[in-house]
Amino acid sequence: MPDRHPDAPTDHRSAAAPAPRPELLPQARAFGPAPSGRGPRVLDEETVIEARPGTEGVARWLRSAVGAATGLPLAEAHDDDRAGSDDPAGSKVNGGANRIVLSISPRVERQLGPEGYVYSDGDGGSDGAALRIEGGSAAGVFWGAQTFRQLLGPEAFRRAPLDTAPRERTVPRVVIEDAPRFAWRGMMLDVARHFLPKDGVLRYLDLLAAHKLNVLHLHLTDDQGWRIEIERYPELTATGAWRERTKLGHRASPLWDERPHGGYYTKDDLREIVAYAAARHITVVPEIDVPGHSQAAIAAYPELGNADVIDTTSLKAWDTWGVNPNVLAPTDTTLRFYEHVLEEVLALFPAPFVHIGGDECPKDQWKASATAQARIAELGLAGEDELQSWFIRHFDRWLAERGRRLIGWDEILEGEDPREPGAGRGGPSSPGLTPGAAVSSWRGYAGGIAAARAGHDVVMCPEQQVYLDHRQHASPDEPVPIGFVRTLEDVYRFEPVPPQLTEEQAAHVLGTQANVWTEVMDSQARVDYQVFPRLAAFAEVAWSRLPPPADRDHQDFLRRMTVHYTRLDALGVAYRPPGGPHPWQKRPGVLGRPIDGAPPNV
Repeated sequence: MPDRHPDAPTDHRSAAAPAPRPELLPQARAFGPAPSGRGPRVLDEETVIEARPGTEGVARWLRSAVGAATGLPLAEAHDDDRAGSDDPAGSKVNGGANRIVLSISPRVERQLGPEGYVYSDGDGGSDGAALRIEGGSAAGVFWGAQTFRQLLGPEAFRRAPLDTAPRERTVPRVVIEDAPRFAWRGMMLDVARHFLPKDGVLRYLDLLAAHKLNVLHLHLTDDQGWRIEIERYPELTATGAWRERTKLGHRASPLWDERPHGGYYTKDDLREIVAYAAARHITVVPEIDVPGHSQAAIAAYPELGNADVIDTTSLKAWDTWGVNPNVLAPTDTTLRFYEHVLEEVLALFPAPFVHIGGDECPKDQWKASATAQARIAELGLAGEDELQSWFIRHFDRWLAERGRRLIGWDEILEGEDPREPGAGRGGPSSPGLTPGAAVSSWRGYAGGIAAARAGHDVVMCPEQQVYLDHRQHASPDEPVPIGFVRTLEDVYRFEPVPPQLTEEQAAHVLGTQANVWTEVMDSQARVDYQVFPRLAAFAEVAWSRLPPPADRDHQDFLRRMTVHYTRLDALGVAYRPPGGPHPWQKRPGVLGRPIDGAPPNV
């Protein structure tokens, strides 16, 4: 048996003495009252942080976020404030028991993994009566610090204290043992359809961190806009980042927003985003979509398109929605162009994964293109579907040679032979995906099941369950209603691991991700409305080890949500209220595309 922290409860029902149950979200694995049974801990101007090696970044975050909200300095502990000083009772000012000790613990890593933590506030141990947050790594300490912030109350989520005079703050004395179920707990943010300025992305990183989510998948390119500066190809942002107008609502709507729309992130913007995320133990995964969803790139560099079929010089960044017929030409010119793009992407994003899209690529232009047909014949491929697979596998190998891993939407499996993992169907010129390639299963569970059975890692993000652009209620008051009704409870009962997988196959499920497509989200407030509160439910699914969907305690979740709404209020999140949209959140007259009935389980 792995050794346990001396104060750690065995599970969340193990409290021996009555104590208020922490209103944590996501739910912690195990919690109980501190063994001392004493009243709340008092934090004041003399409270210090002792940041042991490797936790200095967490201490900086606590001072910048929690310190700013509470008005407490949370100063750095000096040597005479630390355990082992000549005042072991902790009676001296600015030290002793009045400490928050942050540390990385090999014991916690063995017991709970690198992102696990033990939060203990009581007596005993080498730190006396200090408040201790021990993590399996700096990430675990950071997630423990997020729990500490929740225990402080909603005011800890503001940017400044509500009173000008410094005062004491209290936090309940509890012991918490916690760790995530999944290593990949993500949100995909589409900034191509509607651009979200840099400050909005930084804000969403803070919101992800507050919910213990650790991956931001940035959808940076699409037909409607190219959002990343590429120095070698300046027209990608000079031309591809801007569209003349935008369809309002679903593509069948007669309405247009006649204002030009666009924007992009400079390289320095992206370096800042990546660094800001890293300080919050969040990985940023960039997506450069190929070979479909590429009209903005073709508008900037017409030679990338199928110029022997259409006049690619006439194309502009697309102003409406749907699946676009204008796809990349399967030429050496296109391959070299995107290799150059990816060279600059890799220099900006240290994440092991690069998302390459690979979805929704209509084949009509390739069928009509002499150039594409010649490429099919040259490679000995069976047709246009295998041509798309060849295109994806080229970049799979290219990334693998540079120590990175390709991840793509589940269409990248097309052409894989399920009987021979990693082997394609296109002969010697079309080897299968490399073993390191991973799949984002979006069209349902089926793609993820096939990928896991073929030995590929999977991120489960089925549109029927966790596409947050889908409407939250059947009411006609829902703004621009798209897709199936996916309520807060529906998301809470989502299960990322399908029962069809064996234990060995299920180990390939890296985790799960909620996707936020922004065709009908033209502002930060609209994004907030669609994302929250459902992202809170999703976060619990991704972090906590919940019972099977039908057995989950939704009423307990709603009880904890009543407190969490006050945290979202403090953070300024324009979430959907439980009773329906505020009048100013409605969008009367803007056409959506609601789908009736329950979504299929595919």
